[in-house]
Amino acid sequence: MKKNLSIALLLALTLLMTSCSTSNDQDQITVGIVQLADHPALDAAREGFVDGLKELDVDVKIVYQNAQGDIPTSLSIAQKFANDNVDLIYAIATPAAQSAKQATKDIPILFSAVTDPVYSQLVESLDKPNTNLTGTSDESPIKDQLQIFKQLNPDIRKIGILYNTSENNSEIQINNAKAIAKELNLEIVEKGVSNINEIPQAMDSLVKDIDGFYAITDNMIASAITVISQKLNENKKISVGAEEAHVKGGLLITKGISYYELGKQTASMAKKILVDGLTPSDIPVEKAKTISTVYNENTLKLLNIDLNNDAFKDAVAVKEGEI
Repeated sequence: MKKNLSIALLLALTLLMTSCSTSNDQDQITVGIVQLADHPALDAAREGFVDGLKELDVDVKIVYQNAQGDIPTSLSIAQKFANDNVDLIYAIATPAAQSAKQATKDIPILFSAVTDPVYSQLVESLDKPNTNLTGTSDESPIKDQLQIFKQLNPDIRKIGILYNTSENNSEIQINNAKAIAKELNLEIVEKGVSNINEIPQAMDSLVKDIDGFYAITDNMIASAITVISQKLNENKKISVGAEEAHVKGGLLITKGISYYELGKQTASMAKKILVDGLTPSDIPVEKAKTISTVYNENTLKLLNIDLNNDAFKDAVAVKEGEI
């Protein structure tokens, strides 16, 4: 009798603990992160987001999945998040955001590392998204960045751009760069690649026809930035990146955004949704609030460029590999 009573009490206690555990799991806010690929800029956008939530005391369970550059995989990840009914999806890079949008019209979605969310049909307008998506744009100050070439060498004329032919963000940036280049008496020499294996040969061809190189925020290009910088530095070509991870990967200089800070900026938007009760349609898309000048100390020495040049005013030095 006593033995049966003990077993019954043990079962009851187990059920109670399971019930409490399930209740706690249900109360836990869950954020699903779908990241398009592994490279320093997108990694920084994720790390900044996670750190930002911690700094804001937003207690969440993070479920992180990486599509490894495969768009169908990013869609499968987003659909799994939708089926699991997570509280919010954080999509890093345009294809990941488009996958998340396709997966759900109900769950709030925040995006980052998206150059033009209107052109990419993620929102109706920057001020009024009018959908279940909003987030942060990584649009670069292209004019400021192209002007750096003239500051470093007034005789520079031809600027090379390498890009992924299947990335919408790249098309937008190249068109903007061409328009701005005309104002600065520069010529854009563009070369497209369809996969990362084509990059070394494409760079060998491109460096023969250019005076300098401009790296746009293209995911494929970012993934191969060390290969690209090596080709440029071997040929003593001045290089300007759109963001600081390009410089940390070996390019000379940028006056651009920090993806880590952009991630933290997106985290503050997540708080508005998860804690304050706003919806994405209530929150305008934001552009990067932090712009800084960063240069690569090793590349500067290799190219024998004078640090007293105006381009380096208020600049911060990094060495290759400090990512």
